[in-house]
Formats: sequence, structure tokens, C-alpha cells
Amino acid sequence: MAARWTSRCPSCRTRAAAGRALLALLVACLLGASGHAQQAALAVTLHSRAMQPGELVLADITAPAETSAVSVSVFGADWPAFRTDAGTWRAPIGIDLETRPGSYPLVVQGAGPEPTTLTQTIVVLPKQFRRRTLRVAPEFVDPPPQTLERLEREAALMREAYASAEPEAHWRDGFSRPVGERANSSFGTRSVFNGKPRNPHAGTDFLSPSGTLVHAPAGGRVVVARDLFFTGNTVVLDHGLGVFSMLAHLSRLDVHEGQVVTRGEGLGAVGATGRVTGPHLHWALRLGTARVDAMSALALLPVDR
Repeated sequence: MAARWTSRCPSCRTRAAAGRALLALLVACLLGASGHAQQAALAVTLHSRAMQPGELVLADITAPAETSAVSVSVFGADWPAFRTDAGTWRAPIGIDLETRPGSYPLVVQGAGPEPTTLTQTIVVLPKQFRRRTLRVAPEFVDPPPQTLERLEREAALMREAYASAEPEAHWRDGFSRPVGERANSSFGTRSVFNGKPRNPHAGTDFLSPSGTLVHAPAGGRVVVARDLFFTGNTVVLDHGLGVFSMLAHLSRLDVHEGQVVTRGEGLGAVGATGRVTGPHLHWALRLGTARVDAMSALALLPVDR
């Protein structure tokens, strides 16, 4: 049987006990520091219908209470975040309809007494969009020379409208349908007009009869309300934090530029102005420069009007 060694020296036993107490104290301090680090860390939860081109993604970020600002970066763009409560922030992210499938780094930074950073990966899956062939008036496929100056003015107008955004998220309580009729699945469709390929369809079409009242899908400021060459009578709403709605092909306009509207307020009526094949409402949603399906906003942030 192996011999068991036991110290009979009182001073040795005292030093050993003190050593064990010191070790326990060090372990407790390390555990406490680890717990503090975990408490101070950022955490991100992503919500979306699907991680595919043309989708809205909501990033809910848990951050220390002392965090003063949160920034989110992915897809080569910065996405503003707003505080929802003492320890949570939310950022809307748009996966543009022409984003290539693959892995993209998502970087979240929290500003405060102790800045924090989190990096994780978003994997965008492929999506197959439909193809459609339409016949429209020839001038809407190959605009005549006398319209080029108008088209340049309107392009500059739209760039200016999207260049700045309201600092408050007027959409934070959700989106409602602008009309009651159903939407078709035309978002992202690769369009061929009169035999010539054109840009993908960046909106959702609602099959509503002419004269149907069009409601604001969320609150915001009217930044465009005028007749445009391709989209006809058009309203663009700045919903805040880089989120914009375009409602197009209206038969009439009931709002003016600079006006502030609330969700559900009338904007105009469904029509068939601009490049169309018949009466319908075209609702396009943008987040920064990303073109996303408005139906994804209705799915993630629904409101019953």
C-alpha cells in the first residue's frame, strides 16, 4: 500500500490554507471578469423570410446599456440602427435583388465607454426570378431624343430624393398594405419589353382597379409627388433611416412634396400612367440603394390597417 504523506507542521498547514484561499479568490475574480465580458459583448439575431436577393433583413442587436450608438456594415454599405429599449437596437438591412449568392461579413460596432465589435457571416442563397415578355408603346422602350433631357432631370430628382433620409424610423411600428387587392409575384422579374431586355422589375404590383384609393404603407415625408416618364404619377415616401417607398402609375396625386403623412393616409388613386399595360399599383421598397420586395416588409413588420 502506498504511503500517504501528511504535513504535521502547523505553519505549513497555515501557508497551504492561505494558498488555497488565494487560489479561490483568483478563480472567483477570473470568473467575474469572464461574466462581465460576456455581459458587455454584442449579440445579433437576424430575422427574414429567406436569406436571398430582394429580401428585407432585420438585425436585432443586444448591447450593453451604456452603448451610445450602434453601426452595422454588410454588402459594402452601412445600415443605421435605432434603440428599441435600454439594451436592444434594431437595424434594417436590404439584400439587393441582384446580390450574388455567397458569404458576406456582417460587422456590428457598439460605441460607448468600452467600444465593442462583433463579426459574423451572412450566407445569401440563390434565387431564381421569373422572366416576362410585355408589349408597350415604343417610346417607353426606346425614348425619342426630345425626351432625353426630361429623363436626365428625373434621374437626378430620384438620386436627390434617395440621397438623404429622415433620422427617425417612422416604419418601426410596421407596414400595412397600400391597397386591399392581392399582389402578384412580379418582384425581381427579368423583363423583356417589345423584345428588348430591360432592368429587373424592382417593385411589387397590386392588381387593383383604376380609381382605388392608395394608402401610405407607413408614415413618412413625401419627397416626390409628380408625373414621371416611366412611372407616371408617382409618390416617393421617406420613411426614415434609409427606408423609402415608391408608389407609381397613379391616376391622380392627393399629396404634395414636403408633406408629412401617417400610415394609412390617402396618397392618390390607382391608374395606368407611365409605362404600363393596364391599371395597377406598383409599390417599390428601397433600403439605401438596395431594392427589396415590399412583401417582405409586410411579412416581417405586419400591421392591420
